[in-house]
Amino acid sequence: MSLADEQAYVSVLYGLLDIARARSENALAGINSLGAPGGTHQARLERDISASEQATRLAQLNGIERGLCFGRTDDEGGATLYIGRIGLRDDDYELKLIDWRAPAARPFYAATPGSPTGLVRRRHIYTRGRTVTGIDDEVFDLDKLSPTDKAGLSGEAALIAAVSSARTGRMADVVATIQAEQDRVIRSGLPGILVVQGGPGTGKTVAALHRAAYLLYTHRRALERKGVLVVGPNPTFLRYISQVLPSLGETDVVLRTLGDLYPGVTATETADPAAVIKGDVRMVEVLRRAVRNLQRVPKADITVNADGVPIPLRREAILRARDRARGLGRPHNVARKLFVTELLAELARAEARVLDRPLEEADIPDTRARLWDAPGVFATVDSLWPQLTPQRALAGLYSDRDALQAAAASVLSSPERALLTAHVNPPAWTVADVPLLDELAELLGFDNSEQRAARRALRREQELEAKYAAEVLQITGIADLGMVDAETLASWNRDTGPILTTAERAEADRTWAYGHVIIDEAQELSAMAWRMVARRVPSRSMTVVGDVAQTGSPAGARSWKSVLDPFARGRWREERLTVNYRTPAEIMVVAADVLASVDPGERPPESVRSEGVAPRAIGGPAGSLIGSVAAAARADLAEIGGPDGGRLAVIAPDARIAEVGAALPEAIPGDRPESLESPAALLTVTQAKGLEFDRVVLADPAGIVAQSANGGHDLYVAITRATHRLTVVHEGDIPAPLRSLDPA
Repeated sequence: MSLADEQAYVSVLYGLLDIARARSENALAGINSLGAPGGTHQARLERDISASEQATRLAQLNGIERGLCFGRTDDEGGATLYIGRIGLRDDDYELKLIDWRAPAARPFYAATPGSPTGLVRRRHIYTRGRTVTGIDDEVFDLDKLSPTDKAGLSGEAALIAAVSSARTGRMADVVATIQAEQDRVIRSGLPGILVVQGGPGTGKTVAALHRAAYLLYTHRRALERKGVLVVGPNPTFLRYISQVLPSLGETDVVLRTLGDLYPGVTATETADPAAVIKGDVRMVEVLRRAVRNLQRVPKADITVNADGVPIPLRREAILRARDRARGLGRPHNVARKLFVTELLAELARAEARVLDRPLEEADIPDTRARLWDAPGVFATVDSLWPQLTPQRALAGLYSDRDALQAAAASVLSSPERALLTAHVNPPAWTVADVPLLDELAELLGFDNSEQRAARRALRREQELEAKYAAEVLQITGIADLGMVDAETLASWNRDTGPILTTAERAEADRTWAYGHVIIDEAQELSAMAWRMVARRVPSRSMTVVGDVAQTGSPAGARSWKSVLDPFARGRWREERLTVNYRTPAEIMVVAADVLASVDPGERPPESVRSEGVAPRAIGGPAGSLIGSVAAAARADLAEIGGPDGGRLAVIAPDARIAEVGAALPEAIPGDRPESLESPAALLTVTQAKGLEFDRVVLADPAGIVAQSANGGHDLYVAITRATHRLTVVHEGDIPAPLRSLDPA
């Protein structure tokens, strides 16, 4: 088939898409025009089901306009299948387009010359808008092609065409060019932890995101009510990937950084002198002791002021109440309820003795309630066993050297303790603090006994509603269609306020158990961060994406075994991506030298493309750096010539970002949302992680190496962000691993 033939078929597909959209729009408009639901319960049921289905379908159809169809397979039996973002059928219910996640589409991705999986040919179809702009054939058995097909073979390798194109500022959508090793990652089973270890440019991040879409498609029932959490290294990265999942037809995914994984806290600051200590698993014991130390018993009997009446409270009674509350084995705030109840009962009896009046056991509950309202009583009890929030507890620990000494004396060294208290009353939480807040939330708990009682009553009511809904589904025959379950149906008929999506409910609930979690740049997570993430997926169904050779954080991973075995021993497996589709071979030669200097045991991925231009170094005397960086960046921007020509990143040490920004205002800093839409972005190494740019100007490599204990790993990250050109600007001597660079 020629280009014109493929255009005719693609036009038919877009026609089917338009028809499907119009049908969903009309159906939804018709349902909404009916106003408030009335009539029988069955009528309301049918309307709610239809509205939900049409709204979901319309959102899906609106998200796949671009690149609707991108491939075709011809097999040995003469069957032809077209592959796209969604499945489409014509009015005769004949399948015209196969969803890329369907089993029938797998040969499109898995076929190789050595194992063609029954295919004779794989064709990539390129489109702009609704116009077919090119075709690209990969033939596995030329003898089985017809003479016409042989004559029509054409095209450049699809993958090379994709990686050679200019970057647009957002993550490339690789659904049309997924390679066999990436496909193994995407279609790997749901249970357990899948580690995707891959060097720069191997496509591990986009493969992981496509895996999220595949899992939601394949395991819809298991995941749609629990959701998928994607944890990224920084807000810039999340903006970078934000369009990938919706473009694949999946929108019910929560995107978070470690800094905002704890509801109510948004931490962006990564520069924390105590980050390594805060990330150490020893902090679990420090926090546990700190909480227990707040459950105080005085050294002698005390007197409590109850509205002007001094009431003696025996130390023995306080000790007994504390030990009984601790004996529950419940979190601090939950166990506090028993402690308070015991002390108030003791105070009620002591007050009766002071006032010399009888007190019946039946009167104790009312007396407890009255005493609890007395400010003096509340203040005393709260000082002995305070009601705490994680924020209050952690801030108190940092600001009280005596409390920290008592909690950490035999756990942390004196210099480590000094680092934790060096910044008393910080202006904001750092990213390293967030896992500690989450750990404290576990230790402290929340006294929700009233809410639990209300939930039990609600649950009994919902069980009755669900039972009735199941009967309705059976009577109407809808149950056999699998469109909705009884619990969902019952929930539609309750007036519980605005209907929240799974993502909206999950991101507001710290205790939400996700069906699957994807962690990108996972090598940067500390031991405490791993504990925080693991709580959010009790099933341990995770995709862990990273490269231990790129670990920049001193608290990060040295091996996957060291970080995963503590909570998932025997439940994780590893897939390695070995082919670099992004970084030109000329840059990877330099990168290999850097990698050998920091991790001789690791091998860099093999590049599949050459740019024909070697990276260059621009050197100069002390004081020349900033001017040289600005000049090199402006020269690159002039050559690029506009957004269609690609994008530039200037990467600099954290300490030099401000002066580079002052000399090059056209480069937008990475902490601003518009940085990914601008011709040039100014980034730290942390902000650049996971991103890719046509050209990179790397400023002060010696400064990058010197800024952290893992500076050599940071340098490896920085020089592998470019897809076309790399310029390294330095003053004085260039770091030894970069001495192979051609001089300017």
